[in-house]
Amino acid sequence: MKLARIATDDGPVAGRYEDGVVHTDDGVYEVGTDADFLPPCEPSALYCVGRNFAATIDQMEYERPDEPDFFIKSPASLVGHEDPIPYPSFSDEVTYAGELAAVIDEPCRNLSEDEVPEVVRGYTIMNDMDALDQGERTPRKAFDASGPLGPWIETAVDPTGIDMYTDVAGERRQEANTELMLFDPYEIISHLSQRVTFRPGDVVSFGSPANPGLVEPGDTVEITYEGVGTLRNTVVDSSERERLALEGELGQP
Repeated sequence: MKLARIATDDGPVAGRYEDGVVHTDDGVYEVGTDADFLPPCEPSALYCVGRNFAATIDQMEYERPDEPDFFIKSPASLVGHEDPIPYPSFSDEVTYAGELAAVIDEPCRNLSEDEVPEVVRGYTIMNDMDALDQGERTPRKAFDASGPLGPWIETAVDPTGIDMYTDVAGERRQEANTELMLFDPYEIISHLSQRVTFRPGDVVSFGSPANPGLVEPGDTVEITYEGVGTLRNTVVDSSERERLALEGELGQP
């Protein structure tokens, strides 16, 4: 089942997505006509694992980690499917990275790997945007619209053994399978739960396969994980940042 959040004239609503329509308790909405996609959850934080594919480690000349290596993006990084990504004005070297992500469904901590499926609402897709020329990890990773997420949450998918690919401006840039992860999703979520208390809606992303590359304004990035969906966003000029919704405007079409 696909769970989606959408912006309507009455504010944000959530429901089951099927064939272009979101079914809610109060009615049905046609996406693109009655409503637009929002990020599929409202996390308190996005926990992002890096250096989780051997080929990426080799490409970027990173050291291989002994345990999951993570950083945090704030909710300010979120935009939804088909939302524009304003190119950050402070950078000249911005990259994409197509990542599978889990959405946590209930408060939890200290999970064993066997307990992880019980607390995961489902899986979605994140584009881990990175202003590569900004030095340390937080300035590079934590900026407005640096974490496009969506288009929905797929509740019926095994996160192991999923084929993925990323196209940028119509050109295939990434192609891999989640079985190539150094640490699998259950191991990662269990590991993080020993350190942080998850809240409902929190996101855990599992790292990018090889060939995260540069984008420019005008590029459309399409990230597909088979069985989950395709996240699509277009990079736009930095001036478009002023059009991003402020907190009181979130969920308005």
